[in-house]
Amino acid sequence: MGTEVENSQASQDGLQDVSEQKRIRLEKLEALVAEGKNPYEQVKFECDSTSKTIRENFAQLEGKQVSIAGRLLSKRGMGKASFADLLDGEGKIQLYFKRDNVGQEPYAAYKKLDIGDIIGVTGTVFRTHMGEISVDVSSYILLSKSLLPLPEKFHGLRDTDLRYRQRYVDLIVNPEVKDVFLKRSQILREIRAYLDNQGFLEVDTPVLHTLEIGAAARPFITHHNTLDIDMFLRIETELYLKRLIVGGFSKVYEVGRIFRNEGMDTKHNPEFTTVELYQAYTDYMGIMDLVENLYKHLARTICGADVIPYQGEQIRIGEDWARMTMVEAVRKYSGADYDAWSSDEAARAEASRLGVQVGNAATKGDVLVALFEAFVEDQLIQPTFIYDYPVENSPLAKRKPSNPAFTERFEYFINAQEMGNAFSELNDPIDQRQRFEKQVALRRAQGANAEVDEDYITALEYGLPPTGGLGFGVDRLVMLLTDSPSIRDVLLFPTMKPLDKDKTEKAETKAEEKSVEAAPIVEEKIDFSNVEIEPLFQDQVDFDTFSKS
Repeated sequence: MGTEVENSQASQDGLQDVSEQKRIRLEKLEALVAEGKNPYEQVKFECDSTSKTIRENFAQLEGKQVSIAGRLLSKRGMGKASFADLLDGEGKIQLYFKRDNVGQEPYAAYKKLDIGDIIGVTGTVFRTHMGEISVDVSSYILLSKSLLPLPEKFHGLRDTDLRYRQRYVDLIVNPEVKDVFLKRSQILREIRAYLDNQGFLEVDTPVLHTLEIGAAARPFITHHNTLDIDMFLRIETELYLKRLIVGGFSKVYEVGRIFRNEGMDTKHNPEFTTVELYQAYTDYMGIMDLVENLYKHLARTICGADVIPYQGEQIRIGEDWARMTMVEAVRKYSGADYDAWSSDEAARAEASRLGVQVGNAATKGDVLVALFEAFVEDQLIQPTFIYDYPVENSPLAKRKPSNPAFTERFEYFINAQEMGNAFSELNDPIDQRQRFEKQVALRRAQGANAEVDEDYITALEYGLPPTGGLGFGVDRLVMLLTDSPSIRDVLLFPTMKPLDKDKTEKAETKAEEKSVEAAPIVEEKIDFSNVEIEPLFQDQVDFDTFSKS
């Protein structure tokens, strides 16, 4: 209890301190405006260098004049001279302010600057006696006033919830966070470059859809005012991309934002980024080779190694990836043998024996998937392809000609996470319609207003060539290549519950409690005047006491 009180008091003291600092900074701003030096009126500053270019080219720039801009991170005063640290888009560099160089009045104004203020400086590059590359400032200008103090240098912004909500502060005070997002951008560039070099064409497809398809993912719903129809934010890019293969493109891909109205955890965010690609005249084995080669390329280009660390594991991306059918994987890790099940009932009995719950109507394919999830997924630490999935959970994949109970589909796993999904695409419009109708019936039974995508069926009726397709999450890939434990660590602005909502709910709860506490207690008055006591009990009952109790 004592600790909670101390933390609460510290939080209140911190808020009061921030409020006081903001008041002081506002007073400084008012003084500047009164002097005709409103920093917010500045529209530009000509920079010819950055902290990085100065550090990397010191030999050429020593003794020469440069102009740079950024945010003040620290100030260290020594009377007539001071040092400061400036943070720009590429790192930090030390500044040296000397009264004799900048002038008495500008130096006095400099001493009034606050940590967090954004300034532009011009000066000469030199190295201090301590060996620190610095800029000897000859002039400076305040470009923007920071009205709120940055978190303390050594305590920083550690509250993860606050870091995600105020990413702008997180990026300032935690330089390693910025490195993650620089790497994310590099990963996307490399994916595009790799696919472009393989002859793929990047395209854009609609984000707003006019119908809710039968897929399991729940969509977000919006309304188009002009058309007066509900529309659905896309849950995939697949069907439009395959329409393009029908139209004659042989290789297409899209880096697309996807929206799913579902749960949130360390691996899921309601909006996320995927890459989906489709290649005509290949199958899922051809796509399997593409995935392995792409990931090896990314590991070597982004991380500079064939083996990368992820959450305590050493992931051997550069080695040949393991490949197993789902039947083989379940047999290896659970001992259950799909081929030995003579019926759906026998499969359900096997699941029961192994302690895995399945539905009363579960088929052999359903049981196989359930056993895979229960016994296999957690074992797949190193990159592994699992292929040949039961038709029951693969509505868009082509059946295997040699065994129609299975489809030509694979998923690949790294560190016990599913990283991507691929098919030999179903191009039989009759089979596709039947599967869509089953999906739609299931979704409608769950209360969704799902429909068959008739236009996609029409496209298939014109003829989709044999096609291999792939979809993978960019965010999970970035997590892997940056050793980040949560999807929120690789999204600049992850979805968060509004703080105002918490306050409103708490206020409503307190109001209800107060209402209950304040509600008057109405005593029920019972009229005992007509009560008669049987003669047998008259000597045993004290009626006056009883009537008042």
